[in-house]
Amino acid sequence: MYDTSVLVAALLVEHSNHDEAFLLLELAQKGEAEGYISTHSLAELYAVMTRLPESLKILPGEARGLIEDLLNYLQPVPLKVDDYQQAISRLATLRMAGGVMFDAIIAQAALKAGVDHLITLNTKDFVRLGDDIATIVRSSL
Repeated sequence: MYDTSVLVAALLVEHSNHDEAFLLLELAQKGEAEGYISTHSLAELYAVMTRLPESLKILPGEARGLIEDLLNYLQPVPLKVDDYQQAISRLATLRMAGGVMFDAIIAQAALKAGVDHLITLNTKDFVRLGDDIATIVRSSL
């Protein structure tokens, strides 16, 4: 499962983590690894890429094209109401509030897909969500 942070870095040549992120994404593109993306990340990726500073900003049509290309080799993992309830329950149990919900949604999609790795540039954001998630979180393979 690719977190939005890795996808943004992989798609933006100017990003400081582009080279490593691109190599990680390329594994799925070449079919050397199964690639997954949370459907939440589709929306988040569009939002992030189209609101970047002017020098990096991707136009809406370009963002759509990049996301459509990703769907040629990343399998989307949609969540249902029960999945959202599990993510909410996890956060309530951990007494976490706010934007961590978006990380919990991506983590829930990773658990639902049964992936071996959740690749992110923000490991600390995910490892705090519980041992079942912490064991699959990676910043590289």
